[in-house]
Amino acid sequence: MRLRPCPGRWPVSRLSPHRVSAGSGRMYTLLSGLYKYMFQKDEYCVLILGLDNAGKTTFLEQSKTRFNKNYKGMSLSKITTTVGLNIGTVDVGKTRLMFWDLGGQEELQSLWDKYYAECHGVIYVIDSTDEERLSESKQAFEKVVSSEALDGVPILVLANKQDVETCLSIPDIKTAFSDCTCKIGRRDCLTQACSALTGKGVREGIEWMVKCVVRNIHRPPRQRDIT
Repeated sequence: MRLRPCPGRWPVSRLSPHRVSAGSGRMYTLLSGLYKYMFQKDEYCVLILGLDNAGKTTFLEQSKTRFNKNYKGMSLSKITTTVGLNIGTVDVGKTRLMFWDLGGQEELQSLWDKYYAECHGVIYVIDSTDEERLSESKQAFEKVVSSEALDGVPILVLANKQDVETCLSIPDIKTAFSDCTCKIGRRDCLTQACSALTGKGVREGIEWMVKCVVRNIHRPPRQRDIT
């Protein structure tokens, strides 16, 4: 004789409500972790500093053009002196660099330190063709590396405009800035030849900065959804 189920009754699940809840929690955690892995980037803020006319904004435009697909940058010949702040982003793998390009006029340099506490790295741009202002650039750089708010922050020094035949060489610039060596400390620091106009040295500089900010455990990144 076959047994028939009682009318109005459904089979009882072998999983208790507690087990269902725990399973749902684990599934949510798994999906959340997958979302973060797929759709979030570690974001690092990098300051671009240097005297006016050093080529900071040109460097930023070249960086965005070379790393960001489908980016149509402004004509480099139309870039003017920055008064205030330019902002741009560059994605390198799962890392996003948020650049703050600050004006380099003497009256604006007093504002640089307002951004130090939030940054993960510094790119300092030098005009290799302007020997007359090299001492002025060195004094501004010395103030940067002397700031306690930037302790441990990697610094990339770009000797820009190396495409000009009469420019100062890397050894010349290192000699002029030698007094700052002791203030750099044990942080990551690199002096590199660059031409923001032609793009020479731009990619190498960005990739070096990415490696340095990622391994700097003292300044954890911010996490941002990919947009």
